[in-house]
Amino acid sequence: MELLFVVLGGAILGLAARYALPRRHTYGSALVPAIGAGVAAVVWVALTWLGWAWDGGWIWVVSLAVAALASVGAVLFIGPRREHADTALFERLARPGASARRA
Repeated sequence: MELLFVVLGGAILGLAARYALPRRHTYGSALVPAIGAGVAAVVWVALTWLGWAWDGGWIWVVSLAVAALASVGAVLFIGPRREHADTALFERLARPGASARRA
C-alpha cells in the first residue's frame, strides 16, 4: 500500500514540475508525471531491498526527493532538445530542395 502512495506522490510531483517549468508544449502531458511515478517506485523498492523501513520517514523523503529531481531534470533536458529538433525539422521541411542541392 505504501508503494501505491509513493507512486502517487511521484506522479503529483511530476505534474507539478510539468506545469511549473517552461516548454510544456514540447512534450506530452503524461510524460513527466510518468517519469516521477516510475522513479519514485524504483527508488522506493531499491531502498526497501537495502533494508530501509517502509514506516520510516527517510525512505519517503529520499524517494520523493529523487522523483522530484528526476522530473525537473527531465523537463530541463527534454524541452530544449525537442525545440531544437522541431526547429531543425521545420527548416528541413520548409526548404525541401536545399538538402538535395547540397549532396
